[in-house]
Amino acid sequence: MSKLIKGTVEAIMSKPPIVVHKNDSVQDAAKLMFNNRIGSVLVVDDDGKLIGIVTERDLVYLVSLGKSHLAGEYPIWQLMTENPVTGKPTDTIDEALARMKEINVRHLPIVDEEGRPVGIISIRDVIDYILRAIRIIHE
Repeated sequence: MSKLIKGTVEAIMSKPPIVVHKNDSVQDAAKLMFNNRIGSVLVVDDDGKLIGIVTERDLVYLVSLGKSHLAGEYPIWQLMTENPVTGKPTDTIDEALARMKEINVRHLPIVDEEGRPVGIISIRDVIDYILRAIRIIHE
């Protein structure tokens, strides 16, 4: 099993990532998340570089403030977590998991050398990978 965990992030990341532009509305992001059945979207600038992430928790926060009625007007950059911790496609899976645990996140954006998102790892991706590994072991 330890050899399976030493694989690279590229093997388990969801790609291409779902992204929104920094000026898109919170409602646009929420619709993308709902329609794609995902728990986060990555926020990019005009050059396509990652500048933030919005997760289900951020949407819950907005609702808890009583501002959900503004979702259509509220720009996503005002809700996003800026400069999220990222990984590279060549990182090992155990490195990525350790990073996610250390900073207590369920989503880890994966970026290229220029800072453009190329994928994302979610806890769901990790579970899927572990299930595949268990099935291989039991064959």
